[in-house]
Amino acid sequence: MAIQLTESAAKQIQKQLAKRGKGIGLRVGVKNTGCSGYAYTYGYADDVRDGDRLFETHDVKLVVDAKSLEFIDGSTLDYVKEGLKQVFKFVNPNVDATCGCGESFSVKEKA
Repeated sequence: MAIQLTESAAKQIQKQLAKRGKGIGLRVGVKNTGCSGYAYTYGYADDVRDGDRLFETHDVKLVVDAKSLEFIDGSTLDYVKEGLKQVFKFVNPNVDATCGCGESFSVKEKA
């Protein structure tokens, strides 16, 4: 099980942590919501909790809880410019479909 970070995402995480002045990395996860079923969550990671998995790429730590990992395993987290906004974006091979607004997604059923 693994999650990768692009260099662009790693630089943005480093910037945000430096601005905040504390934290060990970015915490990402998945929650039930939206019309397609799931949405990504992002927050600062100040610690690694029981059941968390830690991934490190480009000298940046990414913390993921075990339940979320099954939905985002094999993904790459990027930081991209979309029009006037800049956002974190997952390239997730587990996604089956996304809603029209792109805020939520469904996952492929396991064989």
